[in-house]
Amino acid sequence: MKQRSSSRTPQALRDIRSLSVLAIHPQDQDGEELLGQLCRIGCKVQMTWPALDTLPDATDVVFLAVRPETLSVSLPWMNAKGAPPVIPVVSYENPIIIEAVMQLGAYCVVPSPVRSFGLLTAIAVTLNQHRNRLQMERYVRRVEDKLAEQRQIQRAKTILMETRNLSEQEAYDLLRSQAMVKREHIETVAEAIIKADEVLRF
Repeated sequence: MKQRSSSRTPQALRDIRSLSVLAIHPQDQDGEELLGQLCRIGCKVQMTWPALDTLPDATDVVFLAVRPETLSVSLPWMNAKGAPPVIPVVSYENPIIIEAVMQLGAYCVVPSPVRSFGLLTAIAVTLNQHRNRLQMERYVRRVEDKLAEQRQIQRAKTILMETRNLSEQEAYDLLRSQAMVKREHIETVAEAIIKADEVLRF
């Protein structure tokens, strides 16, 4: 088990070295240290301050300085589909800052003053958790789509049962046979029946 885990580490590090990172941070001592450490890791880094309304293309990770003066700043890209994960760089620790970090959906933080220790771990943990969240979101969407399809089939069966005086099994068998004849998915046939019923009722 340990051997398998160690064999994954080089690839994980290579993945981190290929990242495109945006550092939204003032060009102060902390900012210079952050930039230097990210460059030493091998990341492609772009630094900006203040925050941008839109992100550069293919941004994989965002480091964001969270400070009292930035709490009211709007980040439109945060809610965009496919937005990259954010790693906050935190100079203060109080309830307001903690709440801001939580609203960013951060998996971990980098404390100020920035040091080399912990930076690589923060990136690795963030990427892993972000991938897990995306996988979970895809799974939830598939489940929701499947449930929607099942509801559609059930509705089509009900229409056939009412209009043709069929049992539930007979209605389903009719749906399935029509799907085979037309070489369509059963959900497609069900949708057609529902639309036809809506037109006739109208």
